[in-house]
Amino acid sequence: MQLPTVENFLCAYDKIGSVVTHTPVVKHRDDVFLKPEIHQVINSFKIRGVFHAVSQLSEKERQQGISTVSAGNTAQALAWSGRYFGVPAYSIMPDTAPQTKIDMVKKYGGTPMLVSMDEVFAYLKEQRWNSDPYAFIHPWTNRDVMMGHGSIGIEILRDMKDVNSVFVPVGGGGLIAGVAGYIKQAHPHVQIYAVEPLGCPALHTSIQKQKPSSVECQTICDGVAVPYITEEMYPLLAHVSDKVVLVTEEDVKKAIRTLAIEHKMIIEPSGALAFAAALQVPQDERGKCVCILTGGSIDMDKFVKILQE
Repeated sequence: MQLPTVENFLCAYDKIGSVVTHTPVVKHRDDVFLKPEIHQVINSFKIRGVFHAVSQLSEKERQQGISTVSAGNTAQALAWSGRYFGVPAYSIMPDTAPQTKIDMVKKYGGTPMLVSMDEVFAYLKEQRWNSDPYAFIHPWTNRDVMMGHGSIGIEILRDMKDVNSVFVPVGGGGLIAGVAGYIKQAHPHVQIYAVEPLGCPALHTSIQKQKPSSVECQTICDGVAVPYITEEMYPLLAHVSDKVVLVTEEDVKKAIRTLAIEHKMIIEPSGALAFAAALQVPQDERGKCVCILTGGSIDMDKFVKILQE
């Protein structure tokens, strides 16, 4: 799979401009800045890529319904997009997904189809969507999704011309393929840090082995809890990632508390990964950095428990 071109990314950015919020770059301290995607309409960056992909379908394709596989945020984006275009939206979701995410999918008019986590990944690996009547939006490998996510990179470079590095969480890889795909073509000197939880280091392991690999996955970061890197995504992710940083669960919780107390932001565990990673990389290595805070869908009882710890 080839990365979209700079022109592809810019065209996608123009197409989603009426729906997507140009989120601000917020200063944490002189060398660490935050990109809070919690300010999107669904409180997650996912609306960028998913809405763009749905908008690129033909009217005939959309009318048969749209579908995806998701831990929650992609499902919310699909449901919102389905409501926007007036078409049904179906999402295969793990039955362990946070209740907050399930409830919001329903609120936006989508239909969550809850199955076991094993069934979720079997659906993806076996490409079972080919037997479904719906137009399927793959959360990672769809080029239109990548192009929409690349709009984050466009905004970062426009708002912060002296940025030295960008920290990006990695699950299946759609976000970093888009963000880094644009940045590495537009400003190759900017370093890209791929961030994973220590309990689910699929990209880290794949790069070490120099091939797409599977890992055991146990983490509170449900939004990036993908235990493998696909054959088609591996070359892209290895190409655009300068370094992979692994973050402990405790570092994630500390980051959530800091963001809540100092910035009054409610951030889910996967959304706090980039910030947690930036705080552990020495400033003389990363320079002035931007951390993408990917989402804020977290069950309130879990959030309160993390704060109390």
